[in-house]
This record gives sequence, C-alpha cells and structure tokens, in this order.
Amino acid sequence: MKTLTLKKILPLALVVIAALAAILIWQGTSGAGAPGTSSTAPAATVLPVTKNPITATGTAPGLTISKAKAEDNTDPQTNAAVPDRLQFTLSNSTAAPLGGLEVYYTMKDAGTGQTESYYQKLDGLTLAPDTSATVYFDNGTGPGHYPENKYSLYRTSTNEVKISVEAAAPGLAPATATATKAKGTGEKID
Repeated sequence: MKTLTLKKILPLALVVIAALAAILIWQGTSGAGAPGTSSTAPAATVLPVTKNPITATGTAPGLTISKAKAEDNTDPQTNAAVPDRLQFTLSNSTAAPLGGLEVYYTMKDAGTGQTESYYQKLDGLTLAPDTSATVYFDNGTGPGHYPENKYSLYRTSTNEVKISVEAAAPGLAPATATATKAKGTGEKID
C-alpha cells in the first residue's frame, strides 16, 4: 500500500517542483535589471555598505576621475544646468578598453561627523581607449545613470556633505576624487 501511494504522489511532486522552478526562472529573466543597467523599471534600492569591497591591487596608471560634482551640475554635452546629484567623469588613457568598473563613495556630514558609504558596479559601462564617460547617481535611466539612496546624507543632511569617490578597473591603480554639497537639502537646477 505504501508503494502504491508513493507511485501516485511522486509524479505530482515532480510536476509541482517543475512548476516552481519555471516560475523562479521566469521571474529572474523578466524582473528589473541589475543596478546600474539601463532599464525602465523602478530604481533599485541602494543601501549603505560597512566597508569598501574594492580590492584593486593594480598600480598602472590609466583610470582618472574628473569633474566630480554634487551641486551646480551641468550636462557635459550641452552645459545646461541639471538637478543636483553626484556625478563625475571617468577617463581611460590606456590603449585597451576598460570594463569591470566599480565605484565606492563615502559621504561625511561636516556638522555631525556621520559617514555613509555606497558601492556600485558600473554594469554596462566600458570605456574605449582614450575616451571618457560621465556617470550619474540619480536613479535615472539610460547609459551612465545608476541608482542612489534618496534617504542618504547627501539628500537629507542640512549640513555640508563631503563625498570621497574611488573608482577602480582591473589591473589599474584606483582613481579618487571629492565632491562637496554645501549647507541645505533638496535637489534643484541652479
């Protein structure tokens, strides 16, 4: 009798397992894109990290950061004013394309001393030799736009906030820069 019950239950269990696996696979392929990819889905939730996960050991030059800003931002193509956000330009001065780019940045509230750090893989960004690209942390969509925490020190503190940025690419020395948000809150077009 036990054998008969097992023979009836086993096919049913296999069908249920197969259905669950199909649902999980479907959700994985039709859900929102990974953080940093271009997507029309809602922005990913960005949470602070407790330590810098970048383990770059390269010493060769070739990756630089310039034009780091946290206010008085402008569009690099048109020079038109755009809403305040963390943005900076990454440049590749090597003869090879740079992929595997990642960024770690720390915000420090000048009034309270509180700090908050974030890490982001720059998925979808490859810098061709001798080119530059501007990246934006603004929850925007499209190339170069990455998620931000809308409740970060940058968005909520009324004090000055200094942002230290580190960018890395495999085999190269990390690049650093700083940006500062003056006293006040909220994004605005200046």
